[in-house]
Amino acid sequence: MSRELWLLRHGKSDRNLAIDDFDRPLKKRGKCDAERMGTWLQQQQLMPDRIISSPAKRAVATAKLVHKVIAVEGLGIMQDKRLYQEGFERLKTVLAECPSEARRVLLVGHNPELEDLLISLVGTANLPDADKLLPTAALARLIMPDDWSHLAAGCARLLSITCAKSLPEAGIE
Repeated sequence: MSRELWLLRHGKSDRNLAIDDFDRPLKKRGKCDAERMGTWLQQQQLMPDRIISSPAKRAVATAKLVHKVIAVEGLGIMQDKRLYQEGFERLKTVLAECPSEARRVLLVGHNPELEDLLISLVGTANLPDADKLLPTAALARLIMPDDWSHLAAGCARLLSITCAKSLPEAGIE
């Protein structure tokens, strides 16, 4: 069985509130898109072994909404501050700490770190030509090497990028 990394950017947040960036909540659309992505994962029978989220309010809310829909028994959400504004090399450090038995890891975080990690792992020549690779509530699936701690540039292969806004409304087929 191959090892996969799933990069999920948080849902649309409310930028108009006069609060710290870390505390920005999801907008209604962001909540709906996170539920849509969870429904799609469930329909595709894509269940993570490990969920790691940025502790920022909008990322945790996204992770919780996806988690609620996929309902994998015994699977919790780990929060790691290194997924918030510390650069994509720190994300690789988080991945290096994943146990070898974790075959499907879902990282819920932010741009530019997620896009930078995606570009580093896959290489620009192997990515779609898009202004924004990971808009809000988009999920990139990558085939990864067998060891989470050896993530050299170009070591992964992109399977797909799925945007929540291209999916049907949650609960509607």
